[in-house]
Formats: sequence, structure tokens, C-alpha cells
Amino acid sequence: MEFFSLFGLPIRYELDDALLTVRYQDLQRQFHPDRYAMQPEDERLLASQRAADLNQAYQTLKHPLRRAEYLLSLQGIDISSEQFTLHDTVFLSEQLALHEELDDIGVMAQAETALDAFSKRLAKMNARRGAEMAQRLDAGEWAAAADSVRKLRFLDRLRQQVDQLEDSLLDR
Repeated sequence: MEFFSLFGLPIRYELDDALLTVRYQDLQRQFHPDRYAMQPEDERLLASQRAADLNQAYQTLKHPLRRAEYLLSLQGIDISSEQFTLHDTVFLSEQLALHEELDDIGVMAQAETALDAFSKRLAKMNARRGAEMAQRLDAGEWAAAADSVRKLRFLDRLRQQVDQLEDSLLDR
């Protein structure tokens, strides 16, 4: 089943997170496997599968990048498993510079302060690219939206590295 329809939501990037959560919780109660404990095995299995599908749909729609990838998959663009190489040399150079800067922060005396500033700058980049992606998705500009998602995936991985560095600095 298509995830947006499962929750009774329009098929578009921007969605009401609170409404998604309420509908998820309602459906989760309705199809929770414990409610089918005394039912025949085939009904228990069906309820269990329905609950798993519901969880997958919710996790996909709740996370903005996964939701964007899912919207693209509905258009036949599967970037979640592709081996696509970005050709935007300006973006790639920017990413290289950001990675080098993050590596340098890890060995600085004032690493926490530098990491905080870096993290804020990264959040602004992510917000700008995210807004661009949302606009392209809702406009049906699928190729441009896919490019935006690919770039956001780079930023997401960088965000994960920031989190790891932050954890390692706390352990010092």
C-alpha cells in the first residue's frame, strides 16, 4: 500500500507531522498484534505484517529525507540504492572543504567551540537545501528534486560525522 494513502494524507512532501503521528497511533492500536492474540494464525500473521508495514510507512514519512526519497520512488526514481555520482563540481568541492574542516576541528584545542560553529553553519546549509528540495518536490520537478536529495544525503552524512566527533569530544 502507498504510504501517504495509508495515513489518509495527500501525496506531497510537506505534511502535518502531528496529524501523521495521530493517524499512526490510531492505526497502530487498530492493528497491534496483541489484539489478534486469540485469532487464527493467518489473522495473527496478517496483523503482524500490517503492523510492520505501518511502522515502515511511519518511519519513512516521519524522516524528511526518507520521505523525499519515497516521493521520488513513486515517480520511478530510486535513489536509495543507486550508485549515482554527482557532477556538480562546486558542491563536491564544498563538501571536500567541509570534511577537511571537520577533520581539523577534531584536533583543535578549542574543538567544542569550533564544532558548535561548524554545526550551526551546517544546519543553515541543510535548511537551505531542504527548502529547495521541498519546493522542487511539490512542484513536480523530479530530476531537480533528486539532485537536491542527493546533496542532502551528503550533508546528512556530514551531520552524522559531526555527531560522532561531538561524542568523542565528550569522552575526552
